This record gives sequence, C-alpha cells and structure tokens, in this order.
Amino acid sequence: MPALDLTIQGLGRFAGMPARSTLARWIAAALERDAELVLRFVGAGEGRRLNRTFRGRDYATDVLTFDYAQAPRVQADIVICPSVVRRAARERGRPFRAHLAHLVVHATLHAQGYEHERAAAARKMETCEVGILARLGVGDPYLTD
Repeated sequence: MPALDLTIQGLGRFAGMPARSTLARWIAAALERDAELVLRFVGAGEGRRLNRTFRGRDYATDVLTFDYAQAPRVQADIVICPSVVRRAARERGRPFRAHLAHLVVHATLHAQGYEHERAAAARKMETCEVGILARLGVGDPYLTD
C-alpha cells in the first residue's frame, strides 16, 4: 500500500462533507505509488479564479488537479468546489457523495499522470475509475440510462 501524506483544507467550510478518513480512503484506493497531496475545498469564487488563471476558462469548475511531480513520489494539489459538485450530481441524478468520490478518484489518477485527451487514454482512465469506485462501493459513473 503506497504511503499517503495528505493535507485537507477547507473541509469544515462546507456542510454535508465526508469525514477526513473517508476522503483519505478514496484517495488511497486510487494511489499506485507514494504521494504527498493537498486536497482543498473552495467556494465558487475561488474555483472560478483558479480555472480562469490556469485553464483560461471563466467559470467555476468541479475539480482541478495541479500535479507537480509523479516520481519518485506523486506531489499534487487537488482543488474541489463542492457547490459545483452538488449541482452536477443533481443534474446527473447521482448522490452527491458518489459524485464526489468519483471526482476525488479521477483527480488522484490525474495526479499520477492519467489523462483523457486521447480516446485510448480515456478508456484506460475510465476503466481504472470504474474498478476503484466499485471497490469503494460506488456505482459506475459512466453508465447512462
């Protein structure tokens, strides 16, 4: 089991969030090697500023991953905007907790170099996500009705 050095910021600012231990378990399930991660929860204003500054997109997004190193130890910041996650979960008809788990796993994979820009890479990443989420008791986020 890879070692995880996890700092969580802003968790107490938002109602209905999972416990720190749950968030750590979700991240650990997606880790392939030792990691030093910061998981930061932000409001829509900060999420929008970060998205605009670093991605050139002027809206609050659900999750951003800033990966600084992938070897020998993963180092990254993961920024999540709970209000956007809640809205997206409602729109998809999914429980907030399940959607949040998916985004935490997704971002943790990004921190390790996974990407979804090319079709083959996207299939590989989605397959990993679905397997990890199944082990966590979360349904396949890619299933459609």
